[in-house]
Amino acid sequence: MSTGRLRTKKKACSSDQSPDNLPVRSSGRQVKKKAAEAADDDDEASEKKYRKCEKAGCTATCPVCFASAAERCAKNGYTSRWYHLSCGEHFCNECFDHYYRSHKDGYEKYTAWKRIWTSNGKSEPSPKAFMADQQLPYWVQCTKPECGKWRQLTKEIQLTPQIAKTYRCGMKLNNSTKTEGSDQCSMPEDLRVAEVSDHWWYSMLILPPLLKDSVAAPFLAAYYPDCVGMSPSCTSTNRLLGESNLGKLEHLKSVPNVTVAGMNKYFQPFYQPNECGKALCVRPDVMELDELYEFPEYSRDPTMYLALRNLILALWYTNCKEALTPQKCIHHIIVRGLVRIRCVQEMERILHFMTRKGLINTGILSVSPDQYLLPKEYHNKSVIVVGAGAAGLAAARQLHNFGIKVIVLEAKDRIGGRVWDDKTFTGVTVGRGAQIVNGCVNNPMALMCEQLGIKMHKLGEKCDLIQEGGRITDPTIDKRMDFHFNAILDVVSEWRKDKTQHQDVPLGEKIQEIYKAFIQESGIQFSELEEKVLQFHLSNLEYACGSNLSQVSARSWDHNEFFAQFAGDHTLLTVGYSTVIEKLAEGLDIRLNFPVQSIDYSGEEVQVTTADGTVWTTQKVLVTVPLALLQKNAIQLNPPLSEKKIKAINSLGAGVIEKIALQFPYRFWDSKIQGADFFGHVPPNSSQRGLFSVFYDMDPEGKESILMSVVTGDAVTTIKNLDDQQVLQQCMTVLRELFKEQEVPDPVKFFVTRWSNDPWLQMAYSFVKTGGSGEAYDIIAEDIQGKVFFAGEATNRHFPQTVTGAYLSGVREASKIAAF
Repeated sequence: MSTGRLRTKKKACSSDQSPDNLPVRSSGRQVKKKAAEAADDDDEASEKKYRKCEKAGCTATCPVCFASAAERCAKNGYTSRWYHLSCGEHFCNECFDHYYRSHKDGYEKYTAWKRIWTSNGKSEPSPKAFMADQQLPYWVQCTKPECGKWRQLTKEIQLTPQIAKTYRCGMKLNNSTKTEGSDQCSMPEDLRVAEVSDHWWYSMLILPPLLKDSVAAPFLAAYYPDCVGMSPSCTSTNRLLGESNLGKLEHLKSVPNVTVAGMNKYFQPFYQPNECGKALCVRPDVMELDELYEFPEYSRDPTMYLALRNLILALWYTNCKEALTPQKCIHHIIVRGLVRIRCVQEMERILHFMTRKGLINTGILSVSPDQYLLPKEYHNKSVIVVGAGAAGLAAARQLHNFGIKVIVLEAKDRIGGRVWDDKTFTGVTVGRGAQIVNGCVNNPMALMCEQLGIKMHKLGEKCDLIQEGGRITDPTIDKRMDFHFNAILDVVSEWRKDKTQHQDVPLGEKIQEIYKAFIQESGIQFSELEEKVLQFHLSNLEYACGSNLSQVSARSWDHNEFFAQFAGDHTLLTVGYSTVIEKLAEGLDIRLNFPVQSIDYSGEEVQVTTADGTVWTTQKVLVTVPLALLQKNAIQLNPPLSEKKIKAINSLGAGVIEKIALQFPYRFWDSKIQGADFFGHVPPNSSQRGLFSVFYDMDPEGKESILMSVVTGDAVTTIKNLDDQQVLQQCMTVLRELFKEQEVPDPVKFFVTRWSNDPWLQMAYSFVKTGGSGEAYDIIAEDIQGKVFFAGEATNRHFPQTVTGAYLSGVREASKIAAF
């Protein structure tokens, strides 16, 4: 029976017709209909005027073929079988045959598509996949704010970001942008659109959406496109450039980093295949645990989530200077079918989640009240942040941008905490605190420098070790002792594998024990110079730990190395960290000279009392004071901290390093150092280890004459009771020994830091004391009753001891506060 004869017998069902609106039939005909439907592909089906979709749960009583490819397409009439893509999208058996049967006109088109799909993709190149990828019509939303209705485009129109960005109801998209009439927005929306938002609709979707020409494609060329949410049929996702050579595939998969033209080289948001251990990197083909927790509905098939998450990340790193909004993302979602509507809806949820977590829309972005980054339901909170260092300002910036009311109380008369730049030296900024960025790939400091247009100076690796007397140490000796030094640390790593916290010993003691055992067992005798070079490397370790090694845990001294760390260049922030800090603080409500004395969280709201007697009432408080102040109970909490938290606080050490910077009338070191960024000082004996062990040239351009050096380990105690002039004299004595063959002029300007004497800081950065554990960082970071939160470098187990770690702890706590 032909479809034409069927349609003359009965009025066809429209695509918008719901099952409840079907014409009334007699009970006898209903019984006959049910009997016919009970048999699969029964020959008697030809007596029916239409066939229902056989997919269990599908609501389409009168399916309509979207393909219209075959001459005898069933359209909205009878076909021997309906193929289900979604509850609102089906194609008939005639159109299936048109592409699938070798004697039909569409077969060549299907097989050409299949070849491309097979060479690029991993999923099955089925007729259903072909129809979803090539034949489904696109849907687009009217951009008029008062309309916003979804419209189905005609089959021949290819959706582009530009069309999606500008589309209005009735717009002609072939050769003209004129609309067909002013009242096109008044036309009703297709009834199928409303169903797309329902949970059941997504569960009835046969194939996950695969984005076409995703902005993420250049980042993910080494992956199968369909494994990361992209269509294998697009040229932008052509992994093999038209070839299916397996050798080339393996080569492509081994590419360590992917750089996208025009993008900052430090932005590498996605792991490449077989790559690991890179901080703040995500696998584009796998959902992270916190993503699965937030979006459990994608645990079975994460394709849609991955497609949208990868797109959002790519868009953010393509332009991190402006807030990424749903509106900026929507027109980049190019996928056929009704599922595009669902993608647009889900994208907003995913974007808000990623914003809250600080994965995007972070850094020094500043937003106006009408552009807050999170919806209104997040805004009904008030927060007081104690401390205007990197952690406090990071949290305050995030919370402010989310739309949450936040006040920062700072004890000192300046912001920055342990970031404090001296700009009084001619032509150069010198950090009294932090100034070096360790590992720039994906480092938020690199992101903020990009946002500010700041260039970071890559530090070279050359570091000549100069002995007192002026001789430069033979590099082979340095290399040899560096090898032995690292071999000792390897033995420490082996020793600690089966040790509990109670079996811990000081790192310095363990190093000495291993060193002595090695000398005895090997019979090797190091020269006096080699012994001194080993002391230099030990002083570098004390610099990293911020303490004499006799205080540091041998079991947990490098606890954070078990987590992915920041890779790539070490750089000098020549403009100083304060440039970033000041930008973070811009527009925030910061009250200087307001030391917090007590926090009472026993009631419904939290009461914060400052030294002047002012009582501040808030819903939540974030404490970002240095570890040294927590250890001295500088802020009284009511109820008091738990024993567990107090024990964790005291199991960490408050490390101290000091700095000296000197400006000279000319660059006396140039001829000897030959353009290196720093040089080392070989200590004459172990008692002087850490006393000006490294000197940094603070002007990479070589114009100004400024050196900066550090004092670490026991040397910190040595200079504590000296005045600045005495410290200067000691430093000049060392410099004149290192450059004995020439005249070293007196400095025209200098400073010596006194971090340990600062009442509101008292330290540089934390370390794990003997008997302690890296877990202490996590315990200190735990909030109390969802009211009192903690941030700072000593709460960041992954990245302690750094401005980056402090910053990220603030972002972390802002996310937690917003979610509560």
